Amino acid sequence: MAAKKLSETFSKSLIDEVQKWGLMKQNGVSLRYMMEFGSKPTEKNLLISSQFLHKELPIRIARRAIELESLPYGLSSKPAVLQVRDWYVDSFRDLRAFPEIKDTTDELAFTQMIKMIKVRHNNVVPTMALGVQQLKKDLSPKIMQPVDEIHQFLDRFYMSRIGIRMLIGQHVALHDPNPAPDCVGYIHTKMSPMEVARNASEDARCICMREYGSAPNIDIYGDPNFTFPYVPTHLHLMVFELVKNSLRAVQERFMDSDKIAPPVRIIVADGLEDVTIKISDEGGGIPRSGLPKIFTYLYSTAKNPLDEYSDMGSSDGVTMAGYGYGLPISRLYARYFGGDLQIISMEGYGELSSVGPFSFCSYELNSSVPSWLEGL
Repeated sequence: MAAKKLSETFSKSLIDEVQKWGLMKQNGVSLRYMMEFGSKPTEKNLLISSQFLHKELPIRIARRAIELESLPYGLSSKPAVLQVRDWYVDSFRDLRAFPEIKDTTDELAFTQMIKMIKVRHNNVVPTMALGVQQLKKDLSPKIMQPVDEIHQFLDRFYMSRIGIRMLIGQHVALHDPNPAPDCVGYIHTKMSPMEVARNASEDARCICMREYGSAPNIDIYGDPNFTFPYVPTHLHLMVFELVKNSLRAVQERFMDSDKIAPPVRIIVADGLEDVTIKISDEGGGIPRSGLPKIFTYLYSTAKNPLDEYSDMGSSDGVTMAGYGYGLPISRLYARYFGGDLQIISMEGYGELSSVGPFSFCSYELNSSVPSWLEGL
């Protein structure tokens, strides 16, 4: 597949408009504002929200489309990256083609349109991961070691994607005629981290069972009555990814042993300023030489499941590991609302005869709602 520049794929007028909107300033939205504004999803508020998105989304999407056109090391020319770029330009065109939003009829039509945009972008992350894999095949190992520009771009790109999907998802969710109790769109004002951790862990165990035929147990500790405002889907994704990593490490370490695999442990702690979730396992640790790499998009300890010749438009199945973006994406979700994800590894601790966890992965979610900004 020959790489095609924007000018070879889209009209000059559309490209000029993308360039123009990509230079405009983004407007940040705080989680507190989303909660206050969304607590009363009146027709007037929904109209205001759609008018804001009609102007804001093209700016964010245009910026990403422009950046996708000029990536280093020839990444922009990879077929998977070209596919993602075209999705962004198509979405920009749809948004700009939509007329001014004046009444509820316009607002409802706009909401349906941005729902389709969100669906169009569902496979952006695995498709970009495929593009990076395509690049890795072409570059020598020496060149692939630092590649800071690619990592920094992907951090910006994925963080922006989180923001775009949060804005669209929140607006669409406010149309739900029967919202769940204590929910304001995507935001759960009384979210139980214990419950979310339990659900995410069960999902991760199901994947592990499917892959290996068995899965270690998971023990969860914490106050089941503790709640705080957060976005459950974000927390679920983070816990799911981390637990999935731990399950794989433990399963592979003990699968040929006559010993029972030790459980993965999850501790939910409510501090004065932060909510911390610690996930620990006895899977053997990560070599110190590998620690600097685990938050890059070019590293994975597992076999790569991406098939270069697969249909890039199809939905990807969830696998145990190997895409190389689970940890860095999880850290972005944590940082999006002011938290973080930290890894501590003690290589070798957790031999088959050991009783203690070898390492833990923890991320901190800031529970001070007014300081949670929406991100880039």
